[in-house]
Amino acid sequence: MPTPRQFVTKRRVSIRGKPVEYTATAGETIVSNLANEPIASIFSFAYVRSNPGNAKRPVLFIFNGGPGSSSIWLHMGIFGPRRLVLDSEVNPSNTPPFGLQDNPYSLLDIADLVFIDPVGTGYSHAVGNARNEDFYGVDEDAESIARFIELWLTKNGRWNSPKYLVGESYGSIRAAVLSRALMGGVTYTGVMRGITLDGVILLGVALNAGVVAPPDAPRPNGPDPSAVTSLPSLAVTAWYHNRIARGGRDAGAIYAEATAFAKRDYADALARLGAGTLPEAEKLAIAQRLSDLTGLPAEAWLKAGLRMSVQAYGKQLLAPSNQEVGMYDSRYTLPLALSGGDPVSDDPAMGRYVPGFVASFHDMLKELKVDMPVPYGSIVWEGLNPKWNWVRAGVPAGQNFAGDLAIAMRRNPRLRVLSASGYYDMVTTPNQAEKDLRGSGAAPDRVFFRNYESGHMLYLGGTARLFADDVRAFVLDQLPPQGR
Repeated sequence: MPTPRQFVTKRRVSIRGKPVEYTATAGETIVSNLANEPIASIFSFAYVRSNPGNAKRPVLFIFNGGPGSSSIWLHMGIFGPRRLVLDSEVNPSNTPPFGLQDNPYSLLDIADLVFIDPVGTGYSHAVGNARNEDFYGVDEDAESIARFIELWLTKNGRWNSPKYLVGESYGSIRAAVLSRALMGGVTYTGVMRGITLDGVILLGVALNAGVVAPPDAPRPNGPDPSAVTSLPSLAVTAWYHNRIARGGRDAGAIYAEATAFAKRDYADALARLGAGTLPEAEKLAIAQRLSDLTGLPAEAWLKAGLRMSVQAYGKQLLAPSNQEVGMYDSRYTLPLALSGGDPVSDDPAMGRYVPGFVASFHDMLKELKVDMPVPYGSIVWEGLNPKWNWVRAGVPAGQNFAGDLAIAMRRNPRLRVLSASGYYDMVTTPNQAEKDLRGSGAAPDRVFFRNYESGHMLYLGGTARLFADDVRAFVLDQLPPQGR
């Protein structure tokens, strides 16, 4: 095997008005299987504060989602010591030049940061007799990251440091699964690592994604529950774009109002509609209430059978002005016509901010003197995401990924979870995150929910400082149980 590449620089950043000196280590870690055969080179970016007391400083292990995404978004958007600068908080230009500056919101002053790129993303890849495809699955991916974390703790002498996982989107699933894989056991992983966590931080929470039900499972009765959990996101989107009467309500108030209606009257109406027992007069009244909340005519809701996907809504809300709203952040817009239909490149949000992230990241690579012979895979879809193995070993079929967190919290009475969501995120909604976590049986006094006036990347659009302050308070165990 070639010698793993390592790029080490000494740097300084100003955080909350104070200088922080640190060592940046970008490089490869060779991960082996239980037979001690090399199987993967996992690339990471570690930022460790220059401090003799580092052995007991908290460590945050950070990754994004996809599956197929590198850690570039959390790296450049909120946690890393250097941060992307866009020319506008919402609907920025997606052509250069883009800015790069010290990140005043980084947590490097109180915790060390390790950004991990799973196999198939970034510079990470299979080695030896292994193939990248060997890691494309829920258990396979989590096991490789668990082995990386175990090696990093050993190499850096950090076994007694408080440990946190930070995962966004599919990364929230990875974090939930890792909370069990790091402990290990006879029936799950087959290895008892004994690594416990102090906290798990979830963003763009997707704990209900990809769950594989047993073949003989009965089909659920009633309407698609996503119609209920997504309705508040439609309402707050209409509020933002001035398609409904605001009446002095802010985004949080309209979201709460729509949530109350969705959970009671709307859910009941959909159930009776499915059973054929909803009177026509009540159907008309529900359609009108939906119109008042979402800005679409009651006729549109009646035509849709009182159910509307977020994709259909995103194309209809601003159709009179020939605009489409983003799924990843519904504050963003692009022309409705001439879309190429790509779920990422043609999304009004992702298509706007991805180029800035990628460009600023490559500027940062120069600062860190990283010189790799292959391109960095920011998002790698082809051959990875469509092949993902969602079937798991040692876990009951159909178990929600929030169940992994609940089990880990039962084993570890000190484990806390922060669930962070954006009101304008139409892909992973705040209500779905809360439903999954509350329904898992996880200790309610150790699960903290926070919602922000942002989208899937909830640190964009003016909310970076607020979110960073909440994470800081969470790591310091000072976050109040109730909040936004």
